[in-house]
Amino acid sequence: MKAFDNYNPITVFIYFASVITIGMFCLNPVTMNPLILFLSLAGAVTTYLIRNRTEGAQSHLFFFVMFILLTVINPLFNHNGVTVLLIINNNPVTLEALLYGAASAAAIIGVIYWFRSFSQIMTSDKLLYILGNISPKFALILSMTLRYVPMFEKQTQKVIQAQRGLGLYSDTDFMSRVRGGTRVFSVMVTWALENGVITSDSMTARGYGITKRTFFSIFKFRRQDIILSAASVILFLIILAGVISGSVNFKFYPEISYAGTTVISVITYIAYGLLAFLPAFTESGEELRWKYLKSRI
Repeated sequence: MKAFDNYNPITVFIYFASVITIGMFCLNPVTMNPLILFLSLAGAVTTYLIRNRTEGAQSHLFFFVMFILLTVINPLFNHNGVTVLLIINNNPVTLEALLYGAASAAAIIGVIYWFRSFSQIMTSDKLLYILGNISPKFALILSMTLRYVPMFEKQTQKVIQAQRGLGLYSDTDFMSRVRGGTRVFSVMVTWALENGVITSDSMTARGYGITKRTFFSIFKFRRQDIILSAASVILFLIILAGVISGSVNFKFYPEISYAGTTVISVITYIAYGLLAFLPAFTESGEELRWKYLKSRI
C-alpha cells in the first residue's frame, strides 16, 4: 500500500517542503540539534522502508557505510573540542568532533532519503500539475525535457546497435570506445537538433501560443488533502517558532552545550517527530485499514 501517493501533489509538495526545510535549516552550527537531525533521519528511513520494503536493500548498506565514514572522518581532520578521546600522530580526536560528524552524517543522509521518497511520489505528471498553473511555459519546457530524456536514451541504444551492425562501433579497447562514442555523440546531436525543429514546426502548425492554454488534471483536492496540508503547515510553524526562539540551540564546540529542556523545546521535538513520521503513520494506518477490510470479506 502506498497511501501517500493518493494525496494531491500540492499537499505532498507542502509536506516535503516543510520536513526537508527544517532538516536543512538545522545544518546551521547554532541550530544543529542532534535530536531533530536524528528524528529526520529516522522518519526518512522509516518512510522509505515502509514504501519499498526489501527493494533496494543494498543501498541501505551503502548509506550505513557512508554514515560511519562521515562520522569518523570529521574528528580526523577537525580537532576542535575539549574532551580528548585519543591522540593519533599528535592530533587529538575529540568527543565533540565525533558527535558533530555523526550529527552532520545524520543530516545529510536524512535529506537524501527524503529526496528519494520525494522522487518516487512526485512523478513528472504531478510536477507538471503543480507548475502548470504557476508558469505554463516552464511546465511545457519541463515536460518536453522529461520526454526527451528517455527518448534520447532509446535512440542512443538504437544508434549504437546500428553502428555495431555496420562494424563501426567496438568496445574492445579504450581508443575504440572513444572513437565509437564520439561518432554516436555526433549522430545524437544531429538527431536532437532535427527533432527539436520538427517539434517546433508541429507546435506552430497546431496553433501553439495563439490563445491562452487550457489544462486538464485528474487530481482533486479532497478533505484528506486539506487535513494533511493543515497539519504540515501547523507543525512546521510550531517547529520554526521553537528553532527561532533558540530553545533547541545546540553547540558542539568548544564544548557541548545546549539551551536546556524547556516546555518550548519539548513541544518542538514532539512536533518535529510527528511531522517526520507523518507518512509512516499514514502508510501504516492505510495498511491496517486494508487488512481489516480484507478480514471482513
